[in-house]
Amino acid sequence: MERNLKNVLVISFGFLLLFTAYGGLQSLQSSLHSEEGLGVASLSVVYAALILSSMFLPPILIKKLGCKWTITGSMCCYIAFSLGNFYASWYTLIPTSVILGLGGAPLWSAKCTYLTIAGNSYAEKAGKNGKDIINQYFGVFFLIFQSSGIWGNLISSLIFSQASNKAEISEENLACCGAYDCMTDTTNTTGSAEPSNSLIYTLLGIYTASGVLAVLLIVIFLDQIKSDQAETEKEVLETPSFCSTFLATFQHLKDKRQCLLIPLTMYSGFEQGFLSGDYTKTYVTCALGIHYVGYVMICFSSVNSLCSLLFGKISQFTGRKLLFALAAVTNTACIVALLLWKPHPKQLAVFFVFPALWGLSDAIWQTQTNGLYGILFEKHKEAAFANYRLWESFGFVIAFGYSTKLQVYIKLYILLSVLVLSMVTYGAVEYLEAKSSPGTPTATKKENVGPLTEETDM
Repeated sequence: MERNLKNVLVISFGFLLLFTAYGGLQSLQSSLHSEEGLGVASLSVVYAALILSSMFLPPILIKKLGCKWTITGSMCCYIAFSLGNFYASWYTLIPTSVILGLGGAPLWSAKCTYLTIAGNSYAEKAGKNGKDIINQYFGVFFLIFQSSGIWGNLISSLIFSQASNKAEISEENLACCGAYDCMTDTTNTTGSAEPSNSLIYTLLGIYTASGVLAVLLIVIFLDQIKSDQAETEKEVLETPSFCSTFLATFQHLKDKRQCLLIPLTMYSGFEQGFLSGDYTKTYVTCALGIHYVGYVMICFSSVNSLCSLLFGKISQFTGRKLLFALAAVTNTACIVALLLWKPHPKQLAVFFVFPALWGLSDAIWQTQTNGLYGILFEKHKEAAFANYRLWESFGFVIAFGYSTKLQVYIKLYILLSVLVLSMVTYGAVEYLEAKSSPGTPTATKKENVGPLTEETDM
């Protein structure tokens, strides 16, 4: 096997193992650690730390340690979070959430850098176009990585399905589920029994082992960047200083279009935070039990992956405006339905309809918003995508931050308000673009979308 491709597969399966664990844990945080909102608080801290990490850590760590050891060290940060869940408290889970958040940005940046260097190296030897090879490598990576959401949630559901103490939920207790929740620990209030400690420890043991295997895979099988690639490495890693990076990010806000895109970018964090923090707890765990959370999130992940591939291909025919409209209408319908629906175990199929539709919408938000940033700010991609990560992370922080303070129906109204504002400001951006360049050919715009993969997933 060609060595560079082997390294791509090693990184891909390493991330698959690591995020099989983290993805499953993230979906369960609000249900497993619902007392005093510890679970969602930990997720809020993760994304707050990720904001700081994105601004400062990646360049220096990659330069000092190299890509291989930056990936290895960052993966250990994720393992620390798994270990913190064994004895979950404010003194264990919050510090390990900070550690995970600080390791997140260097992990993704080192992965992007490594794949870029590997692609350029092979392209030079084979006499091929570097961007084409890089895009192929990223395609292989995401093909393997995206399935982590399925495996992590499948493991949790299969383990929790073995619980022998599943409780029958009374009609009276079901009244505490859904949009008008009782603002209490639903896993206890409704009688939907929590899994035993032995099952929780079994799950956490599997997740921790998965993370350790990911680290071993990288340490043993991933090649260091060779010395004869030094020039390529220097070129890829040539990044501005801390201060200049930080200032460039905020100087980019002088662009009116960037300011108008802030609500849309934050909405991406809000809607993902609602699904993993609120829907899983107050609808699924409350009415069905925690063993169904994994199955529901598998539905979301599967639809999201398929639709990401589909919309990435058909956007050249439909245009982004139509897709954004489809996402907005779908999300609005879901929000209104969640406000009206009273979840009941007899309506099992409905619990899967919402994450499926949510996955369809999220696929559009992710693919089209990233593409929009790349097209609008082609000459300032670094500052633009730094803003993207910043404002999306703020959306996560806020969504998880108020999760335990407000009833679900209020959070749904907030979500709907941010969505409406997002569509208004997005419409303003499209108006400004049409006004400034009415004769720009569509083909010219599409050319700029391809090479963005390395930027958008850091």
